[in-house]
Amino acid sequence: MNTNKIKSKINSEIDNYYKVKNSNQKLSNTKITLSEPIFDNLEAKHVINCFLNGNLSQGKLVKDFENKFSKEMNCKYGIATNSGSSANLIALDALKQIYKIKNGSEVIIPASTFATVAMPIIQLGLKPVYVDIDVETLNLNIDQLKKAININTKIIMPVHTLGMPANMIEITKIAKNNKLLVFEDCCEAHGAAINQKKVGSFGKISAFSFFVAHNMTTIEGGMILTNDKAINDKCRSLREFGRIPQKLINKDSRYYSDKFLKDYDKRYVFTEVGYNMRMTEVHAGLGLIQLKKLNKFNSIRVKNASFLSNLINKNLADFFLTTKKEKNYTNTYYTFPLILKKNIKKSRRQICEFLENNKIQTRPMMGGCLPDQPAFRGQPGRIVGSLKNSRYIRDNCFFIGIHPMVTKKALINFVKLLKTFLR
Repeated sequence: MNTNKIKSKINSEIDNYYKVKNSNQKLSNTKITLSEPIFDNLEAKHVINCFLNGNLSQGKLVKDFENKFSKEMNCKYGIATNSGSSANLIALDALKQIYKIKNGSEVIIPASTFATVAMPIIQLGLKPVYVDIDVETLNLNIDQLKKAININTKIIMPVHTLGMPANMIEITKIAKNNKLLVFEDCCEAHGAAINQKKVGSFGKISAFSFFVAHNMTTIEGGMILTNDKAINDKCRSLREFGRIPQKLINKDSRYYSDKFLKDYDKRYVFTEVGYNMRMTEVHAGLGLIQLKKLNKFNSIRVKNASFLSNLINKNLADFFLTTKKEKNYTNTYYTFPLILKKNIKKSRRQICEFLENNKIQTRPMMGGCLPDQPAFRGQPGRIVGSLKNSRYIRDNCFFIGIHPMVTKKALINFVKLLKTFLR
C-alpha cells in the first residue's frame, strides 16, 4: 500500500469517527460552558494532513487566510500572528515607528477591558489613559473620552467589548477633529458591525484574536488589519524578526549590500528590531475553515442572546441589568454579561459559586478595572475621573457562555436556577 492510499484511509477514518461521534453526541440540557471550540472532520483532516504533507511553518495557507479574512472584514491588508495579544503589540509598535510617536505619549483605552490592551502600551514606552465606560454597552464613554484628550494624546484605542461595537461614528469624528490615530481592538468582535460596516475597518489599524474561546478559532492566533500599505509592510517586518521588507527580497537580486554588508543573502538581513510572532500553516488552515462557518456561528449566538435577554427581562429584571441593543449595531456576543443591580442581596461571589456548582461556568468582566489590577499599580498611566462605572462592573458583573453549543433548555434552566436562588 502506497502513502497516498494510507492518507486516503486515514481521512476516511476521520470522517467515520465524526459520524459516530455526532450520532452519539447528547447535548446537556443544563450544563453551560464558557466556550466550546466547534470542530468537525474538516478541521481534523486539515491538521493531520498538514503533518503528513510536511506543511507546517508560515506559507501559502497563511497568505490565503490573511487575504480572505481581511476581505471579509472590508480591509485591504491582513497580517496573521500567533495571538491577538501579539497583534496588539505589533500594531502599536508599527504606529509608534511610522508616526514617530515619542515615549511617554498617551493612548486612550477603556478602563474595563482585558490586560493585553494596556500591557503593550506600557511595554512600548507609552502611557495608557484609563477612561470610564457606559454600563449599558461596556464600551468607552464618549463624554469621558473627550475629557481625556490632551496635548500628549496620540492614539484612541477603543475595544469592542464582548462583541458589542464601540461608538465608532463618534470616536472617528473625535479622532479626526483632534488629529489622532484610531486603533480598534476587535479581539472579541469577529463580524460585529455598525450600519453593516464591519468593526476593524473604521480605524487606521485593528487587531483580532482567534483564541480557542472566541467566535471563530485557530486555537491560538491573531490578525492585524489595515488599509495602509506602509503599516502593512512595517507589521510584516516586525512580525518576522525585523527582516528586510518582502518587496525587496522578491526583487531580481537575492543579495544585499551596504557599507558593512557585501552580497549578503537578503533573507538574513534585518532592518528592524522585531519579533517572532508568525502564524503556522496548521493554524491558518483552521482559520480558513472556521471563517466559512463564522456567519452561522454568529447567527446562533445572536439568537441565543435574544432568547436569554427575553427570559431575564421577564424573570430577573429586578436583579440584573443586561447590555442594551443599539439600533443598526450588530453585536456578535462573544459572551453574555449580567450586571447585578444595587438592591440585590446576594453577592457576585455567592451567585457565581452557586452557578458553578450547577455546572454553569462564569467569569468576571475581564480585568474589571485595569488600573486596580496588581500588574498596573505603579506603572505609567493616567486615570480620567472616578471610573465609577468601571469599578462597579469590576465588583458586580459576570458573564456566561452563549456559543452555538448552548441549548435553549440550558438557558431556561439557568434562569430558573437563578430565580429560585435569588428569591
